[in-house]
Amino acid sequence: MLEKSHRKKHLTSFQFIILGFAGIIFAGALLLMLPISSASGTITPFNEALFTSTSAVCVTGLVVQDTGSYWSFAGQLIILILIQTGGLGVVTVAAFVFMLSGRKISLMQRSTMQNAISAPAIGGIVRLTKFILKGTFIIEFLGALLMMPVFIHDFGINGLWMSVFHSISAFCNAGFDILGSQDCLYPSLTGYSNNYIINIIIMFLIIAGGIGFFTWDDIYTHKFHIKRYRMQSKIILTTTALLIILPAVLFFLCNFKELPFGKRLILSLFQSVTPRTAGFNTADISSMTDSSQAVMILLMFIGGSPSSTAGGIKTTTFAVLLLNAFATFRSQEDVCAFGRRFDCQAIKNAATITMMYFILFFTGGIAISIYEGLPLSSCLYEAASAVCTVGLTLGITPKLHILSRFILILLMYLGRVGGLTLIYAILSNKNRNNAKMPLEKITIG
Repeated sequence: MLEKSHRKKHLTSFQFIILGFAGIIFAGALLLMLPISSASGTITPFNEALFTSTSAVCVTGLVVQDTGSYWSFAGQLIILILIQTGGLGVVTVAAFVFMLSGRKISLMQRSTMQNAISAPAIGGIVRLTKFILKGTFIIEFLGALLMMPVFIHDFGINGLWMSVFHSISAFCNAGFDILGSQDCLYPSLTGYSNNYIINIIIMFLIIAGGIGFFTWDDIYTHKFHIKRYRMQSKIILTTTALLIILPAVLFFLCNFKELPFGKRLILSLFQSVTPRTAGFNTADISSMTDSSQAVMILLMFIGGSPSSTAGGIKTTTFAVLLLNAFATFRSQEDVCAFGRRFDCQAIKNAATITMMYFILFFTGGIAISIYEGLPLSSCLYEAASAVCTVGLTLGITPKLHILSRFILILLMYLGRVGGLTLIYAILSNKNRNNAKMPLEKITIG
């Protein structure tokens, strides 16, 4: 008799991550369908609830119903919990629950936490998770506290809720706002374009959430001794600064020419910060020049940094590709930065991630354009906003049919869980053939 060995199959950490996000999305959609979640007390159609839940968990900000006027307080609270869960990551939130219950975190759970926050090593992962949770809540609390005087002045006691909601939404790079009304739908922060306090605080929260928790760990540990920072942190800070300053100069020169210098400057800075990948706006983006909108698509595509609340291909991916190009121009064998060289695998991963996001963004935009009969440029803008979890829109998302909405849902989900996470989740149990094929040269360029 042949003995069959039955092995119990466990989910890999990557599979747990993608299934965890999917589970939270569907749970959120079911809660948002309830009559208590809508301001009118009616049941929300499943496709609209699913779209909103996906956008919240994937911290995107694209909506098919105005968040401020359509959803009740209960609905807005559900959305905010989904945003916080998606911003921190499902695994980090699960670890937080384990810590509160006093349960010991196993080695497998630590490995999952490592993959979820892109930690370089499993050692010290619990300490790092505690640092992430503590830092997140402190920054969000301070952001809400600083915005309270403005919102309380404008909305009374409801300003407390406004402050908390927009602080968490900004730090998590979600882009959801609750400033809309039946008379003014989808306003984002356009009503506060002249308010320097709101602009500066929101920009700080977006940048703080977007530079990544490891960068904050370096800042917290080494303070202003930048030479002691990890190479990754140096690249992130340098790239982030350049991606804020250079587009802001372009936006300043090409747009808002009729406005005074101060307002023109703050508008340019805000529109430079928000595409990576917050989704708030203080100006009418559809009225900006075509070149400015093209640059915004590039900024959305790049996104934030690894182990952050932001999406996109990430600043490190963009920097690696750029530095690789410079090394090729100079006929250098190694790609280097700040006295260190990159591993070849990092360059391959950067190229793979970029190609995956480009295919998703381009295919999604074309599919929506063909189905809806809308201009390709507008559809590409929405597709880039979805797959890079930004939330900026030219105003076409609420008008899309169900099929196009499901395309955006898929793009948001794939963009949030990450290309490599999805690949590793699918291929983790496949047999890998490490045998090398015969070498043959191919002409490039």
